[in-house]
Amino acid sequence: MNFTETVVMGGEPFAQALYNPVRIQEGQLMKDYAPPDVLAFLHQHWWKYEPLNPLFYYGFALWYMVSGFISCFGNLLVLYIFMKHAPLRTPSNILVMNLALSDLAIMGTLFPECVINFFCGGVWQFGEYACIIHAFCGALFGYGQITTLIFISWDRYNVIVRGFAAKPLTFVKVMIFVVIIWLYATFWSIGPLVGFGGYALDGIMASCSFDYLNLEPANVTYIWTCFVFCYALPLFIIMCCYYFIVKAVWNHEKALKDQAKKMNVASLRSNEDAAKQSAEIRIAKVAMINISLWVIAWTPFAVICLIGIVGDQSLLTPLVSTLPILFAKTSCVYNPLIYAISHPKFRQFAKKDLPWLCINETIKDNQSTASDVTKVET
Repeated sequence: MNFTETVVMGGEPFAQALYNPVRIQEGQLMKDYAPPDVLAFLHQHWWKYEPLNPLFYYGFALWYMVSGFISCFGNLLVLYIFMKHAPLRTPSNILVMNLALSDLAIMGTLFPECVINFFCGGVWQFGEYACIIHAFCGALFGYGQITTLIFISWDRYNVIVRGFAAKPLTFVKVMIFVVIIWLYATFWSIGPLVGFGGYALDGIMASCSFDYLNLEPANVTYIWTCFVFCYALPLFIIMCCYYFIVKAVWNHEKALKDQAKKMNVASLRSNEDAAKQSAEIRIAKVAMINISLWVIAWTPFAVICLIGIVGDQSLLTPLVSTLPILFAKTSCVYNPLIYAISHPKFRQFAKKDLPWLCINETIKDNQSTASDVTKVET
C-alpha cells in the first residue's frame, strides 16, 4: 500500500468488515468505493464524489460518541429527577419530560449505528430496510421535539400573558397534549413509508434521512409540506407566543414602575409576588433559549432539503450535506444542560440525589423545597 492509500472498513456486515478492509485510493469515486448492496440504494447524485478522508469518519464517530453520551446522560438525569420527586411532576413539567424523552430517543436510536458506520469507513452496514427505519426514527422523534416546544411555548404564554384569566394546565389536559404531539409526529413521519415522500441514504453513506434529491411530485410535495407544517408554522407559533410574553412582561413592569413612582415608593411588589414573577420569567427564558438553539440547529438541515428540491443540487456535496445533519443533533445535547442550569429546584434535587455532580446550589429541606416548587409551578 502506497502513501496515498488509507485502510478503512468496507460495506460488508460489521464483523466481516473488521477483517476485510477496503482501500481508498486517490481519485476513487463513491460508485467505486461503495459496495454493490449499498450502491443499490445510494442516489446517483453522490456517485461522482470522492470519499472523505478517513480522518473525517473517525472525527464524526468520536463526535457521535461524545454527544451521544452527554445527551443520553443528561436526558436520563432529567427524567430520573422528575420521576423521583413528586413536587417536580407538575403539568408544565410533563411537557419538559416529554421533550427529554424525545431527545433521548433521537440519540438512542440514531447514534449507535452512526458510530459503527463511521468507524467502518463511512459505509452503511445494516441494509436498506434498516436505513429506512433509521430515517423514520429521526423524523418521528424530531417532529416530536418541535411539537413539544410548541406546547411549552403555549403554556408559558398561558401563564404569563393571560395570568389569572387563563385556565390552569391540568394533568388531563397535558396528557391530551402529549397524545396530540405523538399523533402529529407519527402522521408526518409515516408518510414516506406509504409512498408520500421518501427516506434515503445520505451522501456520506453513514446515516439516512429525507430523500431530498428525488424530484418526483409526491416527494417534492412532502418536503414542502413538512417544511411548512413541521418547521415554518411551529416556528411562527412559537415566535408569536414569545412576542406576546415579552410584550406583556414589559408592559406590566412599566405599569408597576409608573404607579410606584406616583406613590413615591420603591416597588409595589411583595417579596412573594416578586419571587413568583421572577420564577415565571426565568422559566420563559429557559424555553426561549431552547427554542432559539433548536432553530439554529435545524435551520441548516431545512435549507439543505429545500436546495435539494428547488435549488442547485450541485451545491450539495457529501460533506456539505452531512454537517447540517450532525449539527441538528446538537439540540438533543443542550436541552437537558440548559434546563438543569436554569432551573433552581431541579438543581436542588439533583445536588441532593447526586452530590458527585458538584452542583453549586443551596439545598433546602424537603418541606420548604416542595412548597417552593408548588409556588413556582402553580
